[in-house]
Amino acid sequence: MQFSKFGEKFNRYSGITQLMDDLNEGLRTPGAIMLGGGNPASIPAMQDYFHQATADMLANGELVAALSNYDGPQGKDAFLTALATLLRDTYGWEISEKNISLSNGSQSAFFNLFNLLAGEQSDGCIKKILLPLAPEYIGYNDAGLDDDIFVSYRPDIEMLDNRMFKYHVDFEQLQIDDSIAAICVSRPTNPTGNVLTDAEISKLDELARAKGVPLIIDNAYGTPFPNIIFEEVTPFWNSNTILCMSLSKLGLPGVRCGIVIASEEITAALSNLNAIISLAPGGFGPAIAKHMIESGDLLHLSENVIKPFYQQKSEFAVSLLQQSISDSRFRIHKPEGAMFLWLWFDKLPITTMELYNRLKARGVLIVPGEYFFFGLEQDWEHAHQCLRMNYVQDEAKMRAGIAIISEEVAKAYTEL
Repeated sequence: MQFSKFGEKFNRYSGITQLMDDLNEGLRTPGAIMLGGGNPASIPAMQDYFHQATADMLANGELVAALSNYDGPQGKDAFLTALATLLRDTYGWEISEKNISLSNGSQSAFFNLFNLLAGEQSDGCIKKILLPLAPEYIGYNDAGLDDDIFVSYRPDIEMLDNRMFKYHVDFEQLQIDDSIAAICVSRPTNPTGNVLTDAEISKLDELARAKGVPLIIDNAYGTPFPNIIFEEVTPFWNSNTILCMSLSKLGLPGVRCGIVIASEEITAALSNLNAIISLAPGGFGPAIAKHMIESGDLLHLSENVIKPFYQQKSEFAVSLLQQSISDSRFRIHKPEGAMFLWLWFDKLPITTMELYNRLKARGVLIVPGEYFFFGLEQDWEHAHQCLRMNYVQDEAKMRAGIAIISEEVAKAYTEL
């Protein structure tokens, strides 16, 4: 069969496809230790909450109404109004429901945003998305209708105590010329758990405004919800910001609900795309989220249930790794949020792609670091020395998986 140019591009096997295939395989394979995917943890208190919330919604007719009616292409009106009111009253943001649109998951939102802004323009020129700090989220890489729509930069690396390190934006090397359509960052960063400081966000906002381009913040793990963020930071939005959020990491990945908070112009464009591509976003997730806002539970659960659960899990995994891998060449990025640890094996004689294959053969699934360094002008050795590890499995699986990682890394270092 002959595919179109579009078909040929999106028929390629990509990093995000491999990640999701591994996630599915890990769920289906008995004994597999799934340390690779981004599926959120099943937090008992949140599972109980969703059980009761959906029971209440079923009893009062909200659940059936959400499942049996189309919403508008912008998303469920009542949820948009409730969320705008919450953010305006809590943080003083000058927004209304006209600044919020929904999508069928964050991945869909970013596909639409990137292609709305970047790629071939009406005058024939090519514009790109600037990622000021690599590594960045694997799911962005193949989301452009045009190839190579990203340009990214290496970070400054700060060495910390206890064999930890932290990435920072290297503002001195950033070049934002007329070829840039938007600046995009994830906060907390997937894959590293890095959290850009308030000062870094403020500086990126200044640069974006000076060049007349939007600042896109992927806030899928961030504040104010689901608040899987362990640093004290300020929620950020203004009229030049495109803030992307999600219900997935609240514990609702199956409802596929992304949230985009942006200018009215961007909101209108995304709504039109929704109508053309999918008629309307799904209504089940927004109905649950509206229930959470009206009951006062959304921010409370994020701060007092979700955040401490992940923070404890993160600290436990770091402790296990530091005990299991004593080699001084091994470092962990300071865990500041999200649900991943970013492991750096300096001077590793094999790539982490090879390490991934060796671990997979032993039933441990991780994500090799190579996939996260797209958009760099030149290859970087560091990119082949890192891997992403999910830390949300139960204690027994974490111990078993980390023991196998330790063994395979020790074997690899003996190959020097």
